[in-house]
Amino acid sequence: MARTLTEVLIFLFLSLILFPITLATARPDTFSRNLSPKKLGLKREKLSHLHFYFHDTLSGKNPTAVPVAQAATTNKSSTSFGLVAMIDDPLTVKPEVSSKQVGRAQGIYASASQSEVSFLMVLNLFFTEGKYNGSTLSILGRNSIFSGIREMPIVGGSGLFRFARGYTQAKTYIANLKTNDAIVEYNVYVFHY
Repeated sequence: MARTLTEVLIFLFLSLILFPITLATARPDTFSRNLSPKKLGLKREKLSHLHFYFHDTLSGKNPTAVPVAQAATTNKSSTSFGLVAMIDDPLTVKPEVSSKQVGRAQGIYASASQSEVSFLMVLNLFFTEGKYNGSTLSILGRNSIFSGIREMPIVGGSGLFRFARGYTQAKTYIANLKTNDAIVEYNVYVFHY
């Protein structure tokens, strides 16, 4: 029995020493862990201001915004409630569509209010020029299009805008109420690495 008690004591002693070491070195079976921003190559965060014009064209031979769905009651609604449009709008340096293109706004907007013309905007700003070429910013927000300046959040990005956060300010530059074509001035304020 003494031998068995000695073996048990040795086992307990080794267990008390080895078990915490095993826990410290074993990878837990979890889905998350903390990371060092420096190990990901992230440097000091920057604040950038981008300025461009968004050209939303529903008319003509080559529209950049196309309705893809609507509710049975959309045509009876004064706000087009229930309308969903897919967009691939050019982004330009100046308000003229012929000015230098710096990217595309690609995504969806949907009429989401029964009392005013207000869109749910779900879109990526995809940049094709300069140092941001190939990078994107993602916007998800409310756009009450007849308000003066509308603010929508930036919820992320890719490329040089990885881990982006910030907001956009949209202001209608010109709108044609017959064709529903519009040019919208955008000021984007974004924190990124």
